Amino acid sequence: MTAAAPTDADLIAAHAAGDQHAFSEIVRRHRDRMWAVALRTLRDPEEAADALQDAFISAFRAAGNFRAESQVTTWLHRIVVNACLDRMRRKQARPTVPLPETGFNEPASPRDSMSDKETKLVIKAALDELPEDQRAPIVLVDVEGYSVAETAKMLGIAEGTVKSRCARGRGKLAKVLGHLRNPDADANVLPHESKSSRVRQASRTQQQGEGR
Repeated sequence: MTAAAPTDADLIAAHAAGDQHAFSEIVRRHRDRMWAVALRTLRDPEEAADALQDAFISAFRAAGNFRAESQVTTWLHRIVVNACLDRMRRKQARPTVPLPETGFNEPASPRDSMSDKETKLVIKAALDELPEDQRAPIVLVDVEGYSVAETAKMLGIAEGTVKSRCARGRGKLAKVLGHLRNPDADANVLPHESKSSRVRQASRTQQQGEGR
């Protein structure tokens, strides 16, 4: 009978105990998702790659302090987001670089491939317009699906601050992205109760197409 694959927590414990291969397996399992988080947060592939490298180095060194009070993925997200925020602070004056519109290795869809490309362009442009302090919580809460409490821990800010930044960011995104759910609606006038769900739906459309 085939032995069960080790859990993420098992691998972290094995790494802390000296297993030279355990952390490589953690990286293999989570690299693509962490890359997507870094890319959406920084919007610059080169900066995202550097932040991801910094994050995995930090995780490698800090793994011995992991106490399993959260999932390994949550712990990694926190480290990746913090690495991204560190690079943002160091590179505030640097112009942003647009994400490439090709290279996602997506199968062509004759039916709506052009519409999908246009949707992704609109979403990326809308996220690019958000201030950095609003973009990070929006990515974590509305794109990655983390709770407000988890996001607050990752960013090192109060839960109320996460809520207020998300609310301000959603208000800005809703004006641009609301029409993705209802093409005939006025994108600048949306019912308050529907803003969050529309932003989440639009953001997740982008997430499906992103990867390394």
